[in-house]
Amino acid sequence: MARYRFHCTNGLECVFDARGADIRAAGRLSVRARRVAADVMQTLSDRTDWSEWRVSVHDLSGRRVLVQPFGQPVEDRSLAA
Repeated sequence: MARYRFHCTNGLECVFDARGADIRAAGRLSVRARRVAADVMQTLSDRTDWSEWRVSVHDLSGRRVLVQPFGQPVEDRSLAA
């Protein structure tokens, strides 16, 4: 298991993830990035244009391992019937 930080930015503004999250499989980074984007969009709900926002995922050494554009919020598949 590795810890990653999920920072969000539009190039001018940033939402930094100081704590990070433990991710068991690197293939799950994209799912977590979508959830982080959804949380930021909900927290900053007064905004309407998210087209320039990205989630930048970094390992603890600071190496960027994924950049993902904001998209539609991911549904919780564990609740889907």
